This record gives sequence, C-alpha cells and structure tokens, in this order.
Amino acid sequence: MIISSPSDFREAAKARLPRFLFDYADGGANAEATLKRNVADLAAIALRQRVLRDVADIDLTTTLFGRRMPLPVALGPVGIAGMYRRRGEVQAARAAKGAGLPFTLSTVGLCSLTEIRAATDGPLWFQLYVIRDRAFMRDLIATAKAQRAEALVFTVDMPVPGARYRDAHSGMSGPNAPLRRVLQAMGRPRWAWDVGICGRPHQLGNLTPVLGRSSGMNDYMGWLGANFDPSIAWRDLEWIRAAWDGPLIIKGILDPDDARAAVDIGADGIVVSNHGGRQLDGVLSSAAALPAITKAVKGSIPILADSGVRSGLDVVRLLALGADGVLLGRLWLFALAAGGESGVARMLALVEREMRVAMALTGVRDIASIDASILS
Repeated sequence: MIISSPSDFREAAKARLPRFLFDYADGGANAEATLKRNVADLAAIALRQRVLRDVADIDLTTTLFGRRMPLPVALGPVGIAGMYRRRGEVQAARAAKGAGLPFTLSTVGLCSLTEIRAATDGPLWFQLYVIRDRAFMRDLIATAKAQRAEALVFTVDMPVPGARYRDAHSGMSGPNAPLRRVLQAMGRPRWAWDVGICGRPHQLGNLTPVLGRSSGMNDYMGWLGANFDPSIAWRDLEWIRAAWDGPLIIKGILDPDDARAAVDIGADGIVVSNHGGRQLDGVLSSAAALPAITKAVKGSIPILADSGVRSGLDVVRLLALGADGVLLGRLWLFALAAGGESGVARMLALVEREMRVAMALTGVRDIASIDASILS
C-alpha cells in the first residue's frame, strides 16, 4: 500500500493486525459519539488563508518543559503498543529520538522504562495512572527518575475504565476471548510471526513486580478493572507533586475549573483530552473544550492537547485554538503497526510537511504566530 498521507497508516494497520488489536486502537466508549466528534470538530475548523506574506522561511521549533523541540509535538502514551509491532514501544521511542521529540511510555506498555532507556537515550516522558497501591506508584515514580524521564504525565480521567463495547465484540474481552484472539492471529501470519512469536514476552513490563513474569493479555484486562482507583481526589496529587521534582503534566482535563485546579496544585502543564473518546461518551471534543480552557489558564502553564488528531493540519488547528503542543496517539500507533520504527518516522515527517504547508498558506512563519488570527 502506498503511504502518501498520515491517514493512510490506519488502512495499512487494519490490513496487518488481528481484529482485536485494530478495534482496540480504533474504537471508543459506548456508541463512540465522542470518538467521532473529536475528528469531526477538528475537521470543521476553518482556517483563514492569506497570500503574499513572505513565508520563505518557516520555523517549527518550540520549547516545552525546558526542551527545545523541532516540532510542537510528542508521542503520547498508548497502552500495549508492544502488541502492534515487535517491542513496539522501543521502536516508537527510537523514531521519536530520530525526530528529536519526546516519547511518552504508558504505565501499561509492554516494554518497561528500563527496556526503553536501554534501547535509546532520547527524550522520555512517563505516563502514570491512578493506582490503588500507592507504594507501587511511588516505586514507578522512582524508576522513572532513575531512567531519566524528563516529565511525568499523570492521567486523571480514568478512575474506572470506559464502557468499550467494541472490545467485547472483537475478542479483546468477553466470552472465549483468548481463543478468539488466537484464531484471529492465525489469519494475520505476518503479525503472528513478528509479534505473536518473536515479540515475546507479552507482559506489561512496568507491572511485572506486581503481576509476575508469567502475566499476559488476560492479566492486562483484569488489572485495569481491579487496580484503577475511583477514590482519587485533587488532594492526592499533593504527594505526587512532592515525590516528582520534574515537570508534572496532568492529562485528561476538559473543564476550565479543573484546569485552574491543576494550576493550583502546582502542575507544570495540562493535556486537554477526553482519552481519545475512550472514556465518557458524549463529552466535548478536545477541540471544543480547548478555547475555554485556554481563556482560563493560558500563560500560567503550557497547554497540550490530544484526541482526534489525524494530520499535521490538525496540529495547526489545535495550536490556533490555544494549545502550546500536541500529543499524537492513534496516529503513531497505526504508523507503528503498519511500518514499525520507519513507519513512525515517516508519519512524523508527513506531519511536519503538512504543518509547513498549513503555516505557509495561513501566512505564519513560526509557531508563536499560530493563534486565533488564522481561524476564519
């Protein structure tokens, strides 16, 4: 398949992956209304085309959390990415390093912090979930420090897992799920060899201290439901802020009051996100929520955004709405599934190219100049 745009990676991934993995990446919560809204609302944002503005020299660099970056983009956290390509998190982290961008490792990645750091010395962020076992959370924070993670991305919009019905239909969960997954894998021999056989161990690397080295996919689904903590409150972030002395980024903010609370607690940044439409269906898209949050806290701390991003053009749209940077999620996961490390590198190059075109045609030459003035 010819890959000429970022969206092409989705179809290439669909052709390669067993259904349970494609649907897990592609799906959302309940009727998936918010999932669709994320994409539709971004696509509906009209830009203001300008001409004769001297856009010969375009600068995409920016600084986030003390790091100078060639693009205002990072690879966001994606669970079990190692099931999409052999040791997938390692391959994605290497691609991010090649582009000079941060890679964010999920708590529930197959590859551990230690494995990532052994494979690359690129910029690393670590995403932490709210876990019932506070002592284990402290251990994870200590490991992140030891492996020189530059930022802690604390996800707060998942006190309980969303109702993801597509997973039950696909075999990720539900009746006879292990057998269904095996049968699907048999129909995807390239994936079965690359990941199913050569990509072992299929365990959650960061969680082996609590799950054991014999854990697998079934343990992953069970662990999500049993260990996320619905009792978490803003006061609980105080000890996390005290335990982590680097940049603390709160991910999962959709309301201006919550954005202000994140500033008050001492967060260094926030991510405006609805978890890619995978948690509470029917909420605002990130694009719709972003302007009010920008008005509430812009200038206090950096604002990142994710959910619904499918192109470099979408990155520019979110920046125009007030974001300082953008986390990519499904975009890099599908690129990884389709082409491994080189696929992710290719996707990032396409995103950069699309950003350059969008900036040239809206008449802006640097990232700081992208604001509401380019919206129609």
